Amino acid sequence: MLALLFAAALQAAAPQPVDHDLVLSSVGRFAVFADRASLEREGEVVTIRALQVVEPGFEAGGRAYAGGWSNWRFDCAARTGDRLDFASLAEDGTEGPATPDATPPAPVSPGGDMGDLFDIACGEAAAEAEVVTSAAAAVSRGRALLAELDGPGSTD
Repeated sequence: MLALLFAAALQAAAPQPVDHDLVLSSVGRFAVFADRASLEREGEVVTIRALQVVEPGFEAGGRAYAGGWSNWRFDCAARTGDRLDFASLAEDGTEGPATPDATPPAPVSPGGDMGDLFDIACGEAAAEAEVVTSAAAAVSRGRALLAELDGPGSTD
């Protein structure tokens, strides 16, 4: 009996996999995925977490990064968006710390990272959007899409 309790305690203490429903939002300077599993709605106000993927080789302070996570708040009726914070995502999967973003909410324009995230958060995303279920898969897919932009015919 004690062994069963100990095993249950170990399982509860072990890191649990994080379930994501990451839908590709946009590809430009970054590849951005909205995590629909994080979506919370209170009336016309929606919060959602988004993963911003950078190209391989991105370093800051001598450390390699894959991108970062941001929490967003959208007012679907007022068509405003507010990036609440940013938490880096290192190549080894380490997150954070989160840094608050004090910029006030802004009007959402069509297109661009904020506009595309707004469409997903407020329920206007295309049904055929690409979906992955882990941050590692989003980084891999996002980097492949970024490489396609920088490939032959790129105007950078």
